[in-house]
Amino acid sequence: MSKQILITGGAGFVGSHLADGLLATGHSVRVLDDLTPQVHEHGTRPSYLSDGVELIVGDVRDPNRLRDVLQGVDVVYHFAATVGVGQSMYEISRYMSVNTQGTAELLQAMLDVKHTPEKLIVASSMSIYGEGRYTKPSTGEAVAPPVRPVSQLRAGEWEVRDADGEVLTPLPTDETKPSEINSVYALSKRDQEQLCLIYGRNYGLPVTALRFFNIYGTRQALSNPYTGVAAVFAARLLNGKPPIVFEDGEQMRDFVSVHDIVRANMLAMERPESNDQVINIGGGVPITIRRVAEILCKSLKREDLVPVISNRYRAGDIRHCFADLTKAQQLLGYKPQVTHDDGFHALAEWLAKQEAEDKAETMLKELSAYGLTA
Repeated sequence: MSKQILITGGAGFVGSHLADGLLATGHSVRVLDDLTPQVHEHGTRPSYLSDGVELIVGDVRDPNRLRDVLQGVDVVYHFAATVGVGQSMYEISRYMSVNTQGTAELLQAMLDVKHTPEKLIVASSMSIYGEGRYTKPSTGEAVAPPVRPVSQLRAGEWEVRDADGEVLTPLPTDETKPSEINSVYALSKRDQEQLCLIYGRNYGLPVTALRFFNIYGTRQALSNPYTGVAAVFAARLLNGKPPIVFEDGEQMRDFVSVHDIVRANMLAMERPESNDQVINIGGGVPITIRRVAEILCKSLKREDLVPVISNRYRAGDIRHCFADLTKAQQLLGYKPQVTHDDGFHALAEWLAKQEAEDKAETMLKELSAYGLTA
């Protein structure tokens, strides 16, 4: 059955791909987006946004606009958020306002218009875990270590150690791992997740919180230095400059194609088993940041541009975190379908036709000015 669907923040990278998927299966899609210049350079409707999308320009913190866009809506995807760990550490007020207060305003508007949708799906983030799960090699004991202290990072000691100084081995991170907040962005994403779940429990609204890992794909905002690291590397390469890699480049992440993210979101809408659940969505295969840079250099035929291993840290970053997808498989029937080779190759084909302003050095200057990198 066709549904009327609202995607907050839906003119962006992930939301626009989701809109395509929903339209292709016969649904009607309404998007609320403020078209912020950091993401949408000219502040206008992006050319990639389907003509079938009803775009309403507005701020997710505007109660009047929210009441209007909620009219007749069956399902809400709440994607509206200011994104970026580093920037969140010195734009504290803006991140908490857009992400936390924006979510509160959305839920308040639902309450005020006395409209309970069939379902709310909120975009959460792996950042709320802080460090991922680890095991102590000498005993095999699974542990959830605290984040690395700044003093350790300043000393250029990157690996996570226990109180005895033993280097810990990373494991896949499941949803029961306690949250260890290490950035303002992570705090605001946990707020979004918990606000939605609390509202759902008390007002009878089925809610699914999807904890996205590192998403990559076409339509990323290449000139935004606080977007995903793959896009930041790509912007450098498109400008004939090598990618700059923090720490030693051996930190492991879970990169997932935007097309797999779309499938997971559509499954979450369709599967009642996911109601009131928090679910990891990743690619299922850990990869180092150094390797991501190398793949992009090769895919863009810029192997002459060797990634620069900076041995610098960035406040708010963690060492290793990649997804345990057991719950996603059990509740959603989700299994990632796009491999790193195929996904990054498709990304490179798109990138070859793009222009991007490299702002990575500007980002480093901003972080340095606040003492957030060294």
